[in-house]
Amino acid sequence: MTAPGVRDGQDVEDLDVEEVLALVKDGNRPARPATEATHDPTATRGHGSPVAPSPEAPHRKTSATPWADARIRAARAARSLAARRTPVSVNLEDALGLVLTAPLTALTDLPSFDTSAMDGWAVAGPGPWAVRDEGVLAGQHGPAGLVDGEAVRIATGARIPPDTTAVLRSEHGRTDEKGRLHPGRDLQHGQDIRPRGQECRSGDQLLPAGAVVTPAVLGLAAAAGYDTLAAVPRPRVEVLVLGDELLTEGRPHDGLIRDALGPMLPPWLRAMGAEVVALRRLGDDAEALHQALTASAADLVVTTGGTAAGPVDHVHPTLRRLGAELLVDGVEVRPGHPMLLARLTEDRYLVGLPGNPLAAVSGLVTLAEPLLRTLAGRPAPEPYTLPLREAAHGHPHDTRLVPVVLRGDHAVPLHYNGPAMLRGIAAADALAVVPPGGARAGQEAELLDLPWAAAGIGACFT
Repeated sequence: MTAPGVRDGQDVEDLDVEEVLALVKDGNRPARPATEATHDPTATRGHGSPVAPSPEAPHRKTSATPWADARIRAARAARSLAARRTPVSVNLEDALGLVLTAPLTALTDLPSFDTSAMDGWAVAGPGPWAVRDEGVLAGQHGPAGLVDGEAVRIATGARIPPDTTAVLRSEHGRTDEKGRLHPGRDLQHGQDIRPRGQECRSGDQLLPAGAVVTPAVLGLAAAAGYDTLAAVPRPRVEVLVLGDELLTEGRPHDGLIRDALGPMLPPWLRAMGAEVVALRRLGDDAEALHQALTASAADLVVTTGGTAAGPVDHVHPTLRRLGAELLVDGVEVRPGHPMLLARLTEDRYLVGLPGNPLAAVSGLVTLAEPLLRTLAGRPAPEPYTLPLREAAHGHPHDTRLVPVVLRGDHAVPLHYNGPAMLRGIAAADALAVVPPGGARAGQEAELLDLPWAAAGIGACFT
């Protein structure tokens, strides 16, 4: 139910304490105490289940980090895995999306011999030419040389016979009744011949270290003679889904709700370049969480829910028990402000996502994406903006991330963008970064592309 005075598609989590108190004056919503232990005035567990703060829960004096600063901290928290682990030698088909740890240097001339750029005839000297009976096909070794006045049929990519003057395209030649070949237009010396080394010579640097392996890079590497590539290994990520109220199948019932994050997070993290090594559902069990974090060998552990200070919110107490270093404890962003980033050990990290689905997405793009990008050695995407076609509601003090679709040269804000909602993000191309106070129609907004909009579905999730 939407509280009085709250816009359709807006969640109370988007409001400040003063705003919540203003809403409950009429008695329509029972007030709950707001404490320093949480940035969420409704003290939601994150999975959509409001819980009152535990009187025994320790008060954590924290100061939320501005959104842009949180992304910078996440990006700078880690070193590239290339500096920490031996680069992996990856088969070409497995290297897509990885980052090269060494320059891509040509192992051969490209092309490695003179080849025909067109179907037609290889000719020697001026025409007309007598045409040989046999032709030259791609893959044939060492075709016989030509003499002046002689021509031979040749296919695209075939090796040029010695002493060839040019290649006459099929559409530019004609044969007379005696079978002699005549040019239909002037023919220049070397025309439609790709000379050896035209693209590169053996030893030339084709791409620098740090280049991201795209499908085109795979093709170039194969053409240049590579079977494997030296690359930064994918960051290993383990996902821990917390919450006793979560169902893994069927419809919600009896106070239980479906787990939306278990199906969503692994493919999303893979789209960010991670190798998801495990997905585990732990419920609300502090000891199970402690054991899972202690035993994990992943570079990054992502947890869902339990980042507030309720009686079954175990993330903060467990991090204290492990002696983890909190790098970000709350972010000035809506939805998702109870998110956190911690360093478990020198080379291992934890991103705690709120359990509300869109709030978790906010945590992914705010903390997980910059951290994974650094671990994988990937460059940051170039920021860009587009004007908003409609005004976007903002939070009084915090940055707000709003799902948008891209239409021409504008971004159109979508409804159903409350913290517990996925309907808007499921239709979105990007997230608009709305400053405190909101943005008017026509105002330029920074956009964060979603993985399936920045690349094809197949490339993202395979």
